[in-house]
Amino acid sequence: MAKELLEIRNLQVHFRLKEGLLKPVDGVDFDLVEGEILGIVGESGCGKTVTALAILRLIPQPHGRIVEGRIRFNGLDLLSLSDSEMRKIRGNDISMIFQEPMTSLNPVFRVGHQIAQAIRLHQGLSKKESMEQAIEMMRRVGIPSAELRARDYPHQLSGGMRQRVMIAMAMSCRPKLLIADEPTTALDVTIQAQILDLMKRLNEEIGTSVILITHNQGVIAENTQHVIVMYCGKIVESAGVKELFASPMHPYTRGLMKAIPDVNAGAGCRRRLYVIPGMVMTPMNLPVGCRYKSRCSQAFEPCSEQEPPLFEARPGHWVRCWHYK
Repeated sequence: MAKELLEIRNLQVHFRLKEGLLKPVDGVDFDLVEGEILGIVGESGCGKTVTALAILRLIPQPHGRIVEGRIRFNGLDLLSLSDSEMRKIRGNDISMIFQEPMTSLNPVFRVGHQIAQAIRLHQGLSKKESMEQAIEMMRRVGIPSAELRARDYPHQLSGGMRQRVMIAMAMSCRPKLLIADEPTTALDVTIQAQILDLMKRLNEEIGTSVILITHNQGVIAENTQHVIVMYCGKIVESAGVKELFASPMHPYTRGLMKAIPDVNAGAGCRRRLYVIPGMVMTPMNLPVGCRYKSRCSQAFEPCSEQEPPLFEARPGHWVRCWHYK
């Protein structure tokens, strides 16, 4: 049996703002085994990125904090580690590809130096060896003329190039866990395929586990083994990827599936693309009952009275819905 790498239980992250208490992650539970690629989907504002930042203990202080829960990684309780112990894990055992590369790269250092610095810090290589490895990683993520581009500053690169630099940096130390937050958003289709292929090769060759956060359900279907659907700070459905796409149970998951454009429709098809009504509510002063009820066409009386728990509708298929049957 595969060894469990990551265990998250009752994770709660709060932000104290002038307007009130914001709860972007409100009781999240999931496991990740070694070598698995886990997909997390949901609209913007559902808590996907905050969950990832909590794993790395990068919740912005002082307004944000992890108020409850347990995060165990490779047998270690991450929430009990000191800051110096956590810094040894970040970038080496756990790496993250951030969604906004321009805010993650240091504007006053050349990009090659930034990748090499991470390699030297965690791998103990010489300055020359770490720079050679940094250039090789830049080549592997599809950066042309990598030796020249390594001398550039972040502002000299396009958005897609900066994203590839971030991916090279995250993968350079061959981490046990790679968290990819919308890793291919700024890239064209050809480079997207190269990056996803590189992540899968890293997964297959050295067993790196991956948490892939994306809006692209095609990417999820092709590259993951298990999928978590988040809505308003909670997991509303969790299942194997084939099971989820074959038989989605939560109304929100079905809405996301229906909103995918049909590329096989004929040229004369003028069917209007499905849109989920309304918007994700702000996770502040939440009403009693199901958080999706105001957008759900199937809502009935119990939905307004009590928040549904996660039901195991089928073995390994969990859904947070009173009406799932």
